[in-house]
Amino acid sequence: MLKHERFRRILDELQRHGQVQLATLSTALDVSEDTIRRDIDELARKGALTRIRGGALLPSPIPNAYQAREQHDAAAKQEIAQKALALVSEGQLIILDGGTTAGWLARQLPGTGKLTVATHSLPAAMTLLDHPNIEVRMAGGRVHAQYRVNLGLETVDFFRQLLADACFIGTYGLHPEAGLTVADPEEAAVKRAIVNASKHVVALVTPEKLGTAASYIVCEAGRIDTLITAGSVPEADLAPYRALGVRVL
Repeated sequence: MLKHERFRRILDELQRHGQVQLATLSTALDVSEDTIRRDIDELARKGALTRIRGGALLPSPIPNAYQAREQHDAAAKQEIAQKALALVSEGQLIILDGGTTAGWLARQLPGTGKLTVATHSLPAAMTLLDHPNIEVRMAGGRVHAQYRVNLGLETVDFFRQLLADACFIGTYGLHPEAGLTVADPEEAAVKRAIVNASKHVVALVTPEKLGTAASYIVCEAGRIDTLITAGSVPEADLAPYRALGVRVL
């Protein structure tokens, strides 16, 4: 079988099942696992899939630029942000990450009741400056113009010094096996620091991101305490997270 034919078959299987395994493809296409591994590596470089150990997943469908992400699936993000408000209590120290769903949560935080919010998101910090009872703690670092966040060692060190009651963290993809993933290694490092700095980890995930993955791992799916999503997600898609002990809202 020619390479382009194998590529088509691999992508067809991925669209049908959301995930493919090296061993299964090797048998189905009658080629070695090494050949399938090289095919998957090449398709991953083209952005057609995300490589994981033993196979591949659908790639995250999310655009990179902040402004495009902010409006992408905005209704679902606003619904998720509204649900997340129930997990915020007066007097808490919470962390909002640089994701656009956390940005929608910043807009919806009530103006009454004292709260401390730590963030590396420039849009979230600017939004919260209008809240008289919210103290904003801004992480330093190198400004990433496209993502509208601060990144780098200084940002990571800022979060390492905190112990927050909860963090609200976005993602490019969430999968029971691959975990919570993003597209940039520096962003992954900052998000890992946020997770480690939090007593309660809340993942804000639109339905289209469930079952997908990007290139860089933030944490295992089981490290999440609460998963908040939107709409009517089939229980079969949520059951693997519940099995890991994750509360789903």
